[in-house]
Amino acid sequence: MFYGADYYPEHWPEERWEIDAKLMRDAHINIVRMAEFAWSKMEPKEGEYSFEWLDKAIDILSKYGIKVVLGTPTAAPPKWLIDKYPDILPVDVNGLTMGFGSRRHYCPNNHNYHEYTKKIVEAMTEHYKHNSNVIAWQTDNEFGCHESVCYCDNCLKTFRIWLKEKYGTIKNLNDSWGTIFWSQTYNDWDSVISPRRAVTSHNPSLLLDYKRFMSDSFVKYQKMQIETIKRIIPSSQITHNFMGQFNQIDYYNLARDLDFVSWDNYPVINFGDITFNIKKLSASVALSHDITRGLKKQNFWVMEHQSGPTGWEEVGRQLRPGEMRLWVYQSIAHGADAIIYFRWRTSTSGTEEYWHGILDHDAVPRRRYEEVRLIGEELKRIEKYVEGSVVNSEVALIRSFDNEWVFEIQPHAHGFRYMEQLKKYYNYFYKRNIQVDIINLWDDLRKYKLVIAPGLIMVNDEIAKNISDYIKQGGVFLTTFRAGAKRWDNRMNSTSLLGDLKDIVGIDIDEYGAIPTGEEISIKVGTEIGKASFWYDVVKFNTAKVLGTYESEYLKGRGFFTVNNYGNGKAYYVGTLPNDKILQIIMGKVLKDISLKEIPIKRKESVEVVRKIKESKDIYFVLNFNNEESSVILNKSMIDILSGQQVEKNLHIKPLEVRILIEK
Repeated sequence: MFYGADYYPEHWPEERWEIDAKLMRDAHINIVRMAEFAWSKMEPKEGEYSFEWLDKAIDILSKYGIKVVLGTPTAAPPKWLIDKYPDILPVDVNGLTMGFGSRRHYCPNNHNYHEYTKKIVEAMTEHYKHNSNVIAWQTDNEFGCHESVCYCDNCLKTFRIWLKEKYGTIKNLNDSWGTIFWSQTYNDWDSVISPRRAVTSHNPSLLLDYKRFMSDSFVKYQKMQIETIKRIIPSSQITHNFMGQFNQIDYYNLARDLDFVSWDNYPVINFGDITFNIKKLSASVALSHDITRGLKKQNFWVMEHQSGPTGWEEVGRQLRPGEMRLWVYQSIAHGADAIIYFRWRTSTSGTEEYWHGILDHDAVPRRRYEEVRLIGEELKRIEKYVEGSVVNSEVALIRSFDNEWVFEIQPHAHGFRYMEQLKKYYNYFYKRNIQVDIINLWDDLRKYKLVIAPGLIMVNDEIAKNISDYIKQGGVFLTTFRAGAKRWDNRMNSTSLLGDLKDIVGIDIDEYGAIPTGEEISIKVGTEIGKASFWYDVVKFNTAKVLGTYESEYLKGRGFFTVNNYGNGKAYYVGTLPNDKILQIIMGKVLKDISLKEIPIKRKESVEVVRKIKESKDIYFVLNFNNEESSVILNKSMIDILSGQQVEKNLHIKPLEVRILIEK
């Protein structure tokens, strides 16, 4: 399998390059990603291309058996280009132009930028089309990172064209958005606005369409790069480095034109909440892996894998001995066919001086390098077992970017997040080592025994039919509060709050309400009483059967959890956000009639066990995310392919330890 690092030879003297290549070879590195931020080095002046330095770096690496992924450098347009066309710079929600001096400082709809993008991508591709050491290409870098929305005049013009193609007539747009409210009716396309900052909130349908438009803009911009590369190298393999749970671009659409997807895995990142809880982090990282695998329903690469403390202005936590190894094997367990660390050597200048790599600033190989070398040695030994192995899930969670955006625009209750609800259901399966696929609303559902769609507030005829057909043919489906409450244009349904899902779930919503932040209400399933937060739907039963009720005040005895027999299958509805205790009981009832293939390994909490399959043979990754030794019990003898030892019934695993087991 591919094992490598992100390398920036332009940051270091040429006499250092061969030293780096030797160290890489000794660590069993066989691939690097380069050039994704090197536009000013490859084209220092307009039309003057300089690839000699990159040629030399590639040649040196090739001497040591190291292949190359080339990144198109469009995430960092050079100063000379911005000076010539300052309109390339993006405009924020206040109408203010953002300046040069960082990265991703471009509008994806700028026509001038499109032309120069084509030129640099074409020049690179032409230059390297016969170079056998360049085995793949990466488009740009982390589309949408830092800023995913532009409000410039060019975006407004393009948005109007996008709307005209979608709605056909201005009347259709007015009807769909409900612009009669607050006298917002548009008389012609030139009067339509983009949602820059206004006195108060914008029309929710406008906001949703602008999110869809900006997402489509990045998809279209990437497709232009892909088409340029493919025209010159039809056999090229092209990827992009996604960002896991990032939600401002529809990743299903962005992945569609790529040959394979990659993502950037930083489990212990210093941005945001840096409270360290490896058990909590392990579930979130596993979800990001599964999200990435679901984008094209195939294995993926990790294009940037954490290899040290992260940080820009502040420095994140150091990785403990063995921790990098644990995260790497979790990546492989969830579908990674390549591990590429960020970065080879920590930069001595620029914004990322404290974003550490395998080597520190002084390039002296230390503990992290030795751990990378150890992992590389192991991967060479076991790659025949793990490379190309796949996860075969029987449960799917639907992630819908459109629905996530609706809850972002109108969260209903303070602090509510679509992804947090999805995580709640995901974590139930993660704790039980039940593999889950993260899929799209339009995917084929028939391979799954259970499909869960949290937060499905918007549906359309096509989505409803996909769900209906799945359940009728024997599938089991679960959805949650607010399901079907809105049309696909983000307007409320004027008939039933459940819209096209009404007959499927067999209920109506009699009443609903938000639960204020910090408050909870009591709920009951069977004899167990627990708590619920954020929202409550009061259910009126049509054909469904009640399985759980509210226990608080005037809601006492009213239903929130139901099941409906529909065709040969069942549809469950959960009308609130239950605490973990009640969710466990709910899911126990849902899974009661579903036969899932069991993993033949019993383990303590926070020991993750992932089953993969290769050539009809099961492979079990056992990962200890506890800070103490843990034990697992096997129901049969197995071989640990890392050590070559036979493992009997009881297996003791040290903190942060990994075992990879196959049946004898």
